[in-house]
Parts: sequence; C-alpha cells; structure tokens
Amino acid sequence: MRTHEAGALHGDFDSLRPSWLGVPDDVNTLLPQLWARNVERAEDGVVHVGGISAEKLAAEFGTPAYVFDEDDFRARCRAWTEAFADCDVFYASKAFCSKAVLRAAAEEGLFVDVCTAGELAVALAAGLDPARLGLHGNNKSLAELHQAVEIGVGRIVADSFQEIERLEAIARELGKRPNVMIRVNVGVEAHTHEFIATAHEDQKFGFSLADGVAYEAARRVIAAEHLNLLGLHSHIGSQIFDTAAFEVSAARVARLQAKLQADFGVVLGELDLGGGFGMAYTTQDDPQAPADIASSLRKIVDDECAAAGISVPRLSIEPGRSLIGPSMFTLYEVGTVKPVTLSGGASRLYVSVDGGISDNIRTALYDATYSATLASRSSSATPALARVVGKHCESGDIVVKDEFLPADVRPGDLLAVPGTGAYCRSMGSNYNHVPRPPVVAVRDGQARVILARETVDDLLRLDVG
Repeated sequence: MRTHEAGALHGDFDSLRPSWLGVPDDVNTLLPQLWARNVERAEDGVVHVGGISAEKLAAEFGTPAYVFDEDDFRARCRAWTEAFADCDVFYASKAFCSKAVLRAAAEEGLFVDVCTAGELAVALAAGLDPARLGLHGNNKSLAELHQAVEIGVGRIVADSFQEIERLEAIARELGKRPNVMIRVNVGVEAHTHEFIATAHEDQKFGFSLADGVAYEAARRVIAAEHLNLLGLHSHIGSQIFDTAAFEVSAARVARLQAKLQADFGVVLGELDLGGGFGMAYTTQDDPQAPADIASSLRKIVDDECAAAGISVPRLSIEPGRSLIGPSMFTLYEVGTVKPVTLSGGASRLYVSVDGGISDNIRTALYDATYSATLASRSSSATPALARVVGKHCESGDIVVKDEFLPADVRPGDLLAVPGTGAYCRSMGSNYNHVPRPPVVAVRDGQARVILARETVDDLLRLDVG
C-alpha cells in the first residue's frame, strides 16, 4: 500500500496512537487546560503569550527557549494560598529554581522548599527569609546542614539517623535549636510512574513506619537536647490525581503522632502531607482544582486525627509541578520533517526540532507525555500523526511521542510544547555539548530573560583541559 506523502493521513494509524489521543477537529485549537492563561492564537494564526507573538520571541531570544507566563504563575500561587488559607504552602524549588521565580512565589505568600546548597543559595540571593524555607534531601552534607542551622532555616526534614546525630552536634556547636520534621515512609504506593512514587517501602526516602524506624527517629529527636520536633512529614509521589492515597497516608501518620503523644507527652504542631498534585500535560490528564484538593485534604486530616484522638495540627502542602509546570512552554524551530513508513501502510511524521533530550529528559526518563502545536502560523492542512524529536544522537531523544500536527509542517516553522515549567530546565543537561536554553518571562506585554542562554564559551570555560 502506498503511504501518503504527508504522513499518517490515510493509513491505519489508529493502532499507532494512544487511545486518549483523538484526531482533532481543528489542529490549530489551543486547549485551555494545557496552556498558561495568557497564551492564545491571534487572528494572524500565530501563538501569542501576554500579547507577544512566538515569532517575536524567537527572533529576539532564539530557539529553543522556555517561555514563562509570570502572571499565570502568580495566579496559580494565589489559588493555592487562598484554598489553603490556614495552612503553609511550599513551592518546591527542585521543579524550577531561579531568583525571579522564587521571589515571585514568596511575594504571593508561599514558603519555599530547597534540597541542596545550590537551591538554598538561589533562595537567599532572591532575598527570601530563611525562616520561610524548608530543607529536604536524603543525603544532606555537613556543610548544608551547618548552613541551614546557622542561618535559621524554618524546618529541616530529617531523613536518616546519621542526619539526626549531625544536626544535634551542629546545633550544640552553634547554640541553636532548629525545627526538625521526620520524613515518614508511610508505605503507600501512589498511582504514578515508579520513579516518582516516593512512599513505597523499597526506596531511599524517609523512615519506615512498618518496622518502627519512624517512631525511633522521632524518639531520638525528642530526646535530643538541641532539636525541636516540629512534626511529621510524608510524601507519596508526584503527578497524583486521586486524593485517596492521602487518606491512607494521613491515617498512618496520625496514628504515629498519637503514639508519640501518648508515650512522650509531646503535641506535634505540624503535619506535612507533601504534594505531587498532578497537572495536565495532555487531554488524558484531569487535575483537581486547588479548592477541591483543600476541601478533601482538610476532611481527611480532620477525620483521621479525630479517629486517632489527637488535635489537628497545622497542615503543610507542597503543590510542586502544578504551580510552575503549566505556566511555561518551550518554543522550538523545526529543522527537518521526515515521513517514516510503518507496517500496514501507515506512516508517522517525524518532526525534528532544535532541542530535545537536553532541555526535556522527562519523556525518556519517565515515559512522560506532552502535547505540541504549530506556533508560527495556523494551517488548514489535514492533521497528521507526528512524533516530535530532538537533535541529539539518541534514539530515545523524543520530546512528544504522539501528537497530531498539520500535515504541511515544514522546516522553519515554530513549535510550542506546553507544560514544560516543571523538571525540564531544572533537569536539563549539556548532552552532545548543547548549551541549555534561556528562560524568558513575559508579563504586562514585556519580555525579559530571567535565566540566560548558555553559550559554547560557557562550556569551554569549565573545560580546563
């Protein structure tokens, strides 16, 4: 059977595409759940963000580039802080870390979670109050712990017995009494990819409830002269759409808190349920609104604390990707277009862009799914089943596995991939010695670089030979 020259248009491509991906009625439509609120396709057919066209952004800042809708991010921050008005909402800087973004999060009332000295340095450089920071991590160095205690980081989430010992020694040396939370491995397996599920037994984070290790960790902090046990912390994973797993997690943590209260007379003031609340990358994702999540989690915590016979502690959450992820898209330029013939007479359109695994490793690492749209023009061409791939020497260098793009997509076109604010730039690399893209913030009709594009000179500067 002859394959249509424009790709999988007339062949049997139903067997090639995932069941959730339908053939669009209009390939130019931007689905609002996938894009930042200030992204639209203008009358000229070009995608705009905050009134600035993709073409203008590409001309001024080059491609690939991450484009950040700052007002969208701030609005998401406000939605979470309003929904959890009586709670502490933490922005997870590991999702995306820059001075401008951390400063914006703080200005909108969020606390900030850091995991390393580098993230802590950015938060301090952004002018954040150390008391509104939390320090996570399963292998914090002595230097990181020392700095956190010395500057008065608001909470340190302990992850091992060695860390508790180190914290006590550092606190004694500095004459401080830092707030410590115990990360509890509650044995709940979230319905997400195995690499981002973090509370099942066989993994590196936290103290297990099952064998009494979490209880012993809490006992040691209570007994430590220079440490204050602020509360318990649990985190069950990322990209979670169902709060049912939080119910099991909250019940187990509440029972541990009740036992600690009964045995040692301590009333723990805080409970951190972590986060990992999902966002929409494609039409298969249906995230809950912050207000709905807040209502559900409050009821869960109230019910479980009542069942355990303890007072309700102050709740902390860490929304993570759902804050920054939807607020950013990646803008690429198409380099080559290649129809690849497949069995059954169908073909897939391989669209190569000027980025790839170096600016978005999640597709290869997590089997993540993304969407894409033609950004530099609209098209009346038939939708073609396409795969957006990068420029790297790696067969797994895939940005978008399955998407319908116009069959007339061609070299020089601009493509935009939404939902790339979380874990794309922060997990970026220089694979094949490709410099990392810039991050361009758009607000009030103005665009500015908040993270500069790396250059070959930057790469050579570190290569001391």
